[in-house]
Parts: sequence; C-alpha cells; structure tokens
Amino acid sequence: MAKGVYPSYTLVLFFVLLSFRYSNQLQSSHAQTLLRIQGLLNFPAVLSSWNGNTDFCNTDPSPNLTVVCYEDSITQLHIIGRSGTPPLPRNFSIDSFLTTLVRLPSLKVLSLVSLGLWGPLSGKISRLPSLEIFNISSNYFSGTIPQEISSMEKLQTVMLDDNMFTGHVPDWFGGLPVLAVLSLKKNSLSGPLPKSLGTMENLRVLNLAMNRLSGAVPDLSSLTNLQVLDLGDNYLGPLFPSLGSKIVTLVLRHNRFSSGIPSEVSSYYQLQRLDISFNRFMGPFPPSLLSLPSITYLNVAENKLTGLLSVNISCNAELIFVDLSSNLLTGSLPKSLLSDSKNRVVLYSRNCLDTGNQNQNPYSFCRNEALAVGILPPKQKEPRKAAKVILSLGVIGGILGGVVLLGLIFLAYRRVQAKKITKVPPTKLITVNASTGYTSKLLSDARYISQTTKLGALGLPAYRTFSLEELEEATHNFDSSTFMDEGSHGQIYRGRLSDDSLVTIRCLKLKRRYSTQHFMHNIELISKLRHRHLVSALGHCFECYLDDSSVSRIFLVFEYVSNGTLRSHLSEGFAGQTLTWTQRIGAAIGVAKGIQFLHMGILPGVFSNSLKITDVLLDQSLVAKISSYNLPLLTENMGKADMGVSSSGAKELSVAESSRHEDKVDIFNFGVILMEIIVGRPITSQEEVDVLKDQLHESIMADDAARRSIIDLKVRKACVYESLKTVTEICIRCLSKEPADRPSVDDVLWNLQFAAQVQDSWRGDSQSSEGSPVSPSQPPALQLEFQQQQH
Repeated sequence: MAKGVYPSYTLVLFFVLLSFRYSNQLQSSHAQTLLRIQGLLNFPAVLSSWNGNTDFCNTDPSPNLTVVCYEDSITQLHIIGRSGTPPLPRNFSIDSFLTTLVRLPSLKVLSLVSLGLWGPLSGKISRLPSLEIFNISSNYFSGTIPQEISSMEKLQTVMLDDNMFTGHVPDWFGGLPVLAVLSLKKNSLSGPLPKSLGTMENLRVLNLAMNRLSGAVPDLSSLTNLQVLDLGDNYLGPLFPSLGSKIVTLVLRHNRFSSGIPSEVSSYYQLQRLDISFNRFMGPFPPSLLSLPSITYLNVAENKLTGLLSVNISCNAELIFVDLSSNLLTGSLPKSLLSDSKNRVVLYSRNCLDTGNQNQNPYSFCRNEALAVGILPPKQKEPRKAAKVILSLGVIGGILGGVVLLGLIFLAYRRVQAKKITKVPPTKLITVNASTGYTSKLLSDARYISQTTKLGALGLPAYRTFSLEELEEATHNFDSSTFMDEGSHGQIYRGRLSDDSLVTIRCLKLKRRYSTQHFMHNIELISKLRHRHLVSALGHCFECYLDDSSVSRIFLVFEYVSNGTLRSHLSEGFAGQTLTWTQRIGAAIGVAKGIQFLHMGILPGVFSNSLKITDVLLDQSLVAKISSYNLPLLTENMGKADMGVSSSGAKELSVAESSRHEDKVDIFNFGVILMEIIVGRPITSQEEVDVLKDQLHESIMADDAARRSIIDLKVRKACVYESLKTVTEICIRCLSKEPADRPSVDDVLWNLQFAAQVQDSWRGDSQSSEGSPVSPSQPPALQLEFQQQQH
C-alpha cells in the first residue's frame, strides 16, 4: 500500500517544482520588460533604484514610483518624473516604447507622467485590454488621439493632460461603457464638442480646459453622476450648459458665453465651486448663489450681470472666496459677506454699489452699460412713481430729440461751409485713455493664457496716452533727422522722451473719418500685446479734426530696439559681431515664441503677420523681438490685407482656406527666416526659396563637401550634426507647399529647443530656455568640427 502511494508524491513534487520554475521565468520576463522600459526612458532619476537584482513586486511604493503585482503579473505601474522634464532624446522611439510596454498585458493601472515622452500616441496602446486607468499627463505627445482606444472597454479613467494633442475631441469616447474620468486639459484640441459626451452616463469628471474648443456645449443634463465640469479657457458658448443637479465643481471661465444664468443653477445644492468669470454673461445675478448650502468659491467677475443687491442677503458661512468685480451690480453689499468670516476674500470693484471701497462706478454707468447690451437694470423708484417717471422721460426725450435734430442740421451746414473754406481742416488733440486694467469689453474677445505676460512683467512702463506735445518734443517736431522708415502703415520716427528713454513712433494717417471710440477696442488690444519676443507698444496719441472731432492721425509709441536686425547679425555681422550657431537657435526660439504668443496668447489670435527676417530685431542681450506684426488697427485702416502672396513671394492661402489654416502663413514665413539663419545670406525671392529648400533636403543625407556648399561656413565649423539636422528638417517642413503639412508652432518650438539642447550638451554650457542666446561678451565655446553623425 505504501509503495503504491510513494510514486504519487513524487509526481506531485515534480509538478510543484515545474510550476515554481515556470513562475520564476514569468517573473523574470516581466522584470526584463521593466528594465527595458528604464533604458528606453533614458534612465530617469525616479528609476535609479532599478537594477537586475530588484524584486519589483516587493519594493516599497512611493508617490513617484509604484509597481503592483498579482499572481506574478504586473497589474499597476506608476512612474512620475520631475515636473518640466524636457523631451527625451531624438533617438527615442515611441513605437519601440509601446511595443515593450504591451509585454505587460495584465496592466490595469498605467501612469507615465512627466517623463519626456514625445511623438504621436500609437494605437498599440489598445493591446493592453485590461487597462482601467490610463494617465500619460505632462509629456509631449502630439497628433490626434488614436481611435484604437475606443476598443478598450474596461477604461474607467483617461488622463491625457498637458500634452500637444490636436484635432477634435473624439466622439467615440461616448462608446466607452464605464468611463468615469475624462481629462484632456492643456492640449491643442479644437472644434466643437461631440454630442456623444451627453450619453456617458457613468462620467463623473470631465475636464477639457485650456484647449481651443469652440461652439455650443452639448446637453449634459442626462449625466446624473457628473460632479466636475471644467471647460475653462476655450471659445465655447453662447448658452449656459444644461447639467445635472449633482454638479460639485463648474468652471466656465474665459469663454464666450453670453446668455443669462438659468434659474436651475440655484438648485445645485451640491455645488461647491462656480467660476464663470471673463465671459459675457448678462441678465440678473441670482443672489441665491451666495447661500447655496455647499458653495465655498464663487467667481462671476468680468461679465455684464445686473441686479440690486441688499444688505440683508444671506450667504453661506463656508464661503471663502467671492468675486463680483466688473459687472453692473447696484445697491448695497450684503453685510453677511463682510461679517461672517475673517478669512473670506470678497472682491466687488468696478460695479455701481453704494460703497466707497474698491473703486465703484457711478450708478449711471451701470444703467447705460445695461441698456447698451439690452438689459434693463432694476428699478430704483417706487412703483407708484413709475408712471410719472415714464411721462417725464417721454417729455425729456422729445425735447432732446428736437435739440439733436437741430444740432445735426447745424453741423451739416457748418461742414458744408468748412469745405468751401479749406480742404484740410485744422486739427486738435483729444486725449483718450486706454485702461491698463482688464476691461470686460477687451476680455470678452482677448485674454492672456500665461500669467507671465501681465503688465510690468517685462520691465516696461505701463501703457498710457501720450500728448502730441510730448511726441513733438521727442522728435524735434518730427524732424527729418528722426525719420526712420515709411511703409504701407505710415511713417516711423525715432524719439527720446523726457525720461531719456528711446522710443519708436509710428504715425498713421487715416483714410476715413471715425470717432475715437471706434478705435478704442483695438487700442485696448494693442495695449495688451506685450511679450518678451515682441516689440511692445508703450502708448498712443489721437489727433482729431476740429470740425467734428473725428480722428485724423493716430500715433503708436513702441519700445526702441537698437541692436540691429537678425539678418545684420548673420554672416556679414553687426558691428563686428556674428551670431554663433547656439545664438542663432536662441534667436529662432525667440521668434517662434513670439509667433506662439500672437497665435495663442490672446483671443482672437493675431495671424498672417507677413514675417520677414528684417522684422526681427535683437536687443543688447541678443533677445529676438518681432517688430512688425498684424496690428488690428493698422489692418483696419489699410483695408483687408492681401493674403495671396507671402513676404517671400510664396503663393499662400485662399480666402476659403484661411479660416482653417490661418496660422500656417506665419509658419511658412518663419521657415524662410530659418533658412536664412542656416545659409547665412539674404534670400530675396520665392524661386530662391524653392532652390535652397531642395539643396537643404539633399544636404541632410549628403557628405561633408556637399553640405559645405550650402550651409553657412561659420555654422558648419561650430555645430553638432544632430542639432543642424533637426533645425534643417523643421525648416523644410515649415516650407511645405500644402498648409496642412506644415507643423504647428508648438512642434516648431519643440524641435528648436531639442536642437539647442543637443548643441549645449556638446558645448558644455547652458542656454536660456526662454530663447535668449549667449551674450557675445562671454568666452567663446569650444569649436567642434562639423562631421557626419555616427550611427
């Protein structure tokens, strides 16, 4: 009997050992995959503890690194790098990385954050069918979101924040049955929102902030589980979105909403945070928002909301922030806002409230503004006096109408007489202030995306109105010795103000007669066009006709940049100085950042700027500044600009295409600038651009001799091949004949910064990430012979 049992134990032991051996092999396979991932990520600091002896399934988790195993399979992988990690090297392949990653098919949670991953996200990610949480935020992924993700039916969370994804928000997201969190903020997504978003019954968080989305928000009222909706910093509107009553956080700031606040908002009893600032919301402000049972943050600033506030209005004791600024509110501030909590922040400036605090407007301002947008402000009189008021207004209106009619007849008569006396009527100066603060009119159409562009951040004085006497004194009465240039947009003079600062003054003579108010919106926009890589405006001056106070001339005052153009700093040099390759890349980065600000830093963007290398100036620190860009005021005066031919002579976009590819005109012209930076000599015709483009394309793969025939001698003596190749490739892409084939400005910036990083790694010094080249006063860098890249 015993002899019969013994062989069975041996058999069991054999299978146990076999199973143990197989388990070790499986664990070893996953370990090798993780080590391979470590190498593909260029051995980041967060993975410095990994080596061939690491027991991955039994390491202590940390906020930045966690590996979770179940039955010898890796089910969770969290790798969080340092914030601001630059893109991985040029030899990184996202395709190879994903091919390696999908060797962990049991993954349910995958977080790869701030690791410098770049390139288009491949559909291979769908080979992780068990994935439930997918987070690749704060990387450099580009292109469209792959449709293959739609097959990953177990996805509960998708976070693609802070990348460079383009295209529309895919409608197939609505087909993911259990998706609860969808966050795509801080990308370059555009177009309307898909209606399928309104069918995602399990959705709890939807964050699409800081994109370029436009159009109406689809009906989301059936999303009964939706708690967080953030659509801030887009172009959405005009109607307030329809939502379920369980919403906790609602952010609609910086959009184009222009409706009233619906009454249903007062029934959002779980609402804790509401931010609808910087829109065009009009109609009555619901005081009940202040007393919602869960509200802690309320921001309705910079809208056109009206209403008569009362000192007796109650508010939630937990309310810690309230901003009612820049609306059309009247009455008295509720006492409960100021007395219930010492830690509460309450802002209410630029309304018409009965308080001397925080810069209030007179009551007439709010009434007139409300009437201008079709809103009747609340009545301030008792009902029994309404009939008398209406009768009085009717009588006064009749009298005023008669006076205005007589005045118009008199002005018409005077104008006829004035034309008989002289063809050029005398002028007078009218001072009109352009506010340096944010006005609701401006911010409804133009806003800043980056806080670094606030006034004063550039070391410039505040934008202001100049008097004509100041400008005449600065230019010695516009003496010919101060004359600099004359173009289609008027004459340009150099001046010195009373504080001894140098300025450039552009004098624009108007073809038509308009009032000063006609130009104020454009003046407000110009006053906010301030950026490190733009020649920024300092102020303006209106000169007006005496007979009807219409504007005859506009003077625009800009900062003066005295160190010559970018072209003058290339091969021929400027005052004996010639830019090195590192400095040239820095200048190109500066120009690209200037274009990026013009396109995306304000709304609406400033496009079709007819950029030329002679319009790029360098200051004393060799920081590049674009001196000529498409100021709305100049375009309006000159009529619709001819967009048919670029500055280099290239045939450009048709009118039909301009709305879809309006940013690609500047990309083409930037490509011409890059080409001149590479070859180091002036380019004057489109034919020359075409020839040089072909030669540059051949030079990328050609031998040294062929390259020397086209590349500037001073460049090829002191640059790294990989750096030059990167700049040349992006230059060629910018010059694509089809606008759709040209890269985005973000793509251009990434490539230039990569080229600078490669060059710096060889030079052994550092260059500013903001595009400021190395100063010529610094010691020269080690000169490296230009050589073929070793593969």
